[in-house]
Amino acid sequence: MSSTAAVRFHPVRAAIIVAALVVLTSLTGSVARPGAWYHALSHPTGTPPDLLFPIAWTILYIVMAVAAWRVWRAEGFGRGMALFIVQLALNALWMPVAFGAQWLAGALVVVLALWAAVAALAVVFFRADRIAGWLVAPYLAWVS
Repeated sequence: MSSTAAVRFHPVRAAIIVAALVVLTSLTGSVARPGAWYHALSHPTGTPPDLLFPIAWTILYIVMAVAAWRVWRAEGFGRGMALFIVQLALNALWMPVAFGAQWLAGALVVVLALWAAVAALAVVFFRADRIAGWLVAPYLAWVS
């Protein structure tokens, strides 16, 4: 770890900030939820059961928070953390667009932007901290 990264990094403060960002993002899932209209849609083969979504997202949010914390520790609050915030914003936007507004074309645009942001995040995180890069891989797979 460089001395500049060490100066900018306070482990407890960083953990609290990363956790708060992830929790705020996850709250959009409780605000905009799929309704009867969503369940009436024809879903592709392999769509996970509804029960799996909160379990999967809880694990993904925890793992992405750990990855962000590791990157912040490794290189300070730089490009990796900026990308982390961008993808969180896109993540938070998807549920209100898809389920709140029931605008599936808009949700597709958001998820494509989210996928690009998470793919870039995985590359940047992997370069900063290999473990953080691998921790983001399941998130990229889920969004894919």
